[in-house]
Amino acid sequence: MLKVYCYNKCTTCKKALKWLDDNGIEYELADIKADHPDEKTLRKYYAVSGLPLKRFFNTSGIPYREMGLAKKLPDMSEDEQFALLATDGMLVKHPLVIGDGFVLTGFKEDEWKEKLL
Repeated sequence: MLKVYCYNKCTTCKKALKWLDDNGIEYELADIKADHPDEKTLRKYYAVSGLPLKRFFNTSGIPYREMGLAKKLPDMSEDEQFALLATDGMLVKHPLVIGDGFVLTGFKEDEWKEKLL
């Protein structure tokens, strides 16, 4: 079963959950703010995803902007980036979908159709 990390006040997350429901896809919901993945789990998701690490950052979130991460990330090591992501679920791109052998960051309907339908 899919695990979907979402933030309940995020309109994109609401849209994504509606899409899953409309397509009859079962999932386990996790609150990305209260129950965010730890560093070891994030590393595992990253390895499975095949995505650049930057795709795991919520670049439109308030913490990302307040910390000035757009300028800081390029100079940070991968270890530093993982440690930072693990400190605050709001830094992690959501929805974050974990499936059998794949990971999706954000809601891009075409990507979701390809992996989930």
